[in-house]
Amino acid sequence: MTGWKDNDDAFGHVIYDNHKGLETDHVIERDDGYVDVMLGAHSYLTEYKDWPSHEKKAMKLAKGRIMDIGCGAGRHSIYLQNKGLDVLGVDNSALALKACKERGLKKTKLMDITQISSKLGKFDTILMLGNNFGLFSSMKRARWLLKRFHSMTSADARIITESMDVYSTEKPEHLWYHKRNKKLGRLGGQVRIRARYKKYKTPWFDYLIVSKGEMEMILEGTGWKVSQYLDNEHQYIAIIEKEK
Repeated sequence: MTGWKDNDDAFGHVIYDNHKGLETDHVIERDDGYVDVMLGAHSYLTEYKDWPSHEKKAMKLAKGRIMDIGCGAGRHSIYLQNKGLDVLGVDNSALALKACKERGLKKTKLMDITQISSKLGKFDTILMLGNNFGLFSSMKRARWLLKRFHSMTSADARIITESMDVYSTEKPEHLWYHKRNKKLGRLGGQVRIRARYKKYKTPWFDYLIVSKGEMEMILEGTGWKVSQYLDNEHQYIAIIEKEK
């Protein structure tokens, strides 16, 4: 998979239309029928001054050659590029990358996370912000990719990634979903979703939302460990470094 086809690229159309100043309300649909309406997509394009404090702190920890996986409209990539760092923005949406380029990001690559390999060179920082730990999809795929990332990064490399405590809810529709997942042998926060916007809809895909304990469990045996957390209400950013 090199990238989503245009009809499948709901996220790309949301990002690009928002980049062009249009209203971009879209829908996230879960496989049990639960639907969430997302009002606008302004977070894809917010300026540094409007970012939450944990994101600002995380930016200070990015170093060296950087790969931003699921870069979206490129707000993190462009900020770090403007600080003089060498940044590659990776996304499976051609329209998202078009927005990145128009906004000034110099280096982009259209590919799925599973296609990332040492052919891209060696990196010092891997960014997976905006809940993009979810792009790992499942525990099994996360562990496989983390081992691959270990082999294509420098000795003191770090992964800066974001997730949220999916269990910090009392909503029965979410509690039921967590319970169902566990009966199926999945982590509670392994959600199967698709996005819909205008006439566009993504294929169904798994997105992995994990607690801190689950993240640490996934990292075991991959050569990585969490060195610190940056918290923001239910969201958290994990700074993950190589085990010595």
